[in-house]
Amino acid sequence: MAEIRAEMVGTVLEIVAEPGAALAAGDTVVILESMKMELPVVTEGAGTLARLAVRKGDLVQQGDLLGVVE
Repeated sequence: MAEIRAEMVGTVLEIVAEPGAALAAGDTVVILESMKMELPVVTEGAGTLARLAVRKGDLVQQGDLLGVVE
């Protein structure tokens, strides 16, 4: 199990992968927006997206849980 956490403060601009999706290392899960910059949040390893902890429009802080890959 691997947790995907926010690397910076931002707003969830787009959900790219939904729970149940098969992911490869480096796949984008969500896109955060901060100060008019878009930051794709990617997986470090392959697996299945077991849980998504955010919704589009949510404000997240650095270190917040975004999702879980199993």
